[in-house]
Amino acid sequence: MAASPVKQAALAAGLTVEQPESLKSPEAQSRLRELAPDLLVVVAYGLILPRKVLAIPRLGCWNVHASLLPRWRGAAPIQRAILAGDTQTGVCLMRMEAGLDTGPVLLRREIGISTNDTGGSLHDKLAALGAQVLGDGLRRTLSGEVLDAEQQPETGVTYAHKLDKSEARLDWNESSVALERKVRAFDPWPVAEADVSGERVRVWAAQALAGTGMSPGAIVAAGKQGIDVACGEGALRILRLQRAGGRVVSAADYLNARPELKRA
Repeated sequence: MAASPVKQAALAAGLTVEQPESLKSPEAQSRLRELAPDLLVVVAYGLILPRKVLAIPRLGCWNVHASLLPRWRGAAPIQRAILAGDTQTGVCLMRMEAGLDTGPVLLRREIGISTNDTGGSLHDKLAALGAQVLGDGLRRTLSGEVLDAEQQPETGVTYAHKLDKSEARLDWNESSVALERKVRAFDPWPVAEADVSGERVRVWAAQALAGTGMSPGAIVAAGKQGIDVACGEGALRILRLQRAGGRVVSAADYLNARPELKRA
């Protein structure tokens, strides 16, 4: 497996890189104590740090979390925000405690979620914002400032459960708005899948349209603009898709291979 950009940058800077499989082992915790860190920072770590580890750094442990806490605590905050139709998200620099993303927030920055954002594009925006927030927190702390710790409110808590590939299957009985959000949220992983007139395909881009009155799953129209499929409410226009073992193509190119689907 290729080294991460963080590891590559650390090695290039001549820093020692430790990669324990878990921080629960006495050996890993002992090694961490030997290093005597002033501060620990985690980004997309995915595991809860043991209490003994949280107690090691003089300044505690920080987590750069990609949501506006307490909304979307957990593993997949970026995708869950898109799926829910949120229009705002952001980054919280949080002081870690024993609970799952429950610690007080030191800094927060907000950004809007556009109607074109995918899981991938929003990830990249929040990664850049997260670096800015972390840099700001580190500079202020190094200058001697004690950052205010804002306790998270008990209201408004939601959990961003880990993504499962089964969620990516498009059910034409759902609304076109919900299905469009799935297509966006699951790009680039696990990628939305759908049955298009008997063929399972991956759907990479789509647009929600108004209602059609046809049965869910029926092809309403298919041409240069896309493939319109009736949904439980509205219709979904498929713009880019991928056949099994094939490359991602436009709906028009896909219809060249399936001319029987073309209709005005």
